Amino acid sequence: MAEEIRRAVPADAAAITALTRAAYEKWIPVIGRAPKPMAADYDVAVRAHLIDLLFADGTLVALVECIREPDHLLIENLAVDPAHQGRGYGRHMLAQAEACARALGLTEVRLYTNKLFAENVAFYRKHGYRLDGESAFQGGLLVHMSRKL
Repeated sequence: MAEEIRRAVPADAAAITALTRAAYEKWIPVIGRAPKPMAADYDVAVRAHLIDLLFADGTLVALVECIREPDHLLIENLAVDPAHQGRGYGRHMLAQAEACARALGLTEVRLYTNKLFAENVAFYRKHGYRLDGESAFQGGLLVHMSRKL
């Protein structure tokens, strides 16, 4: 299978929106609302953030959206198309974000996720992210995590 990662351009906004909505849809019944990434304006985000897209045989299968902060890279969204989950694409995009941070001269990656997204929290812990704390968000709790590079 041929895989390619490239930086998103404005013409990718609709595909980013569709993949993100598909990936997060399963969490609506868990938290009783659409998760934050489902409501994002990707026409704006693709211009303001670093979004890398992973294609497998020409099909968009995963993405990672990052925001450069002064002292770290923030993963705003990591999404894998449900039809392509379980193939290591999430891990691949996490590594992509870490490589991006290093290329920018940053030594830490941070992220947050809903505490009720237990499989996501476990995924990040498995890949070396530590729990840094929790904060309230829209009636639930966000888990803040980070990894030194």
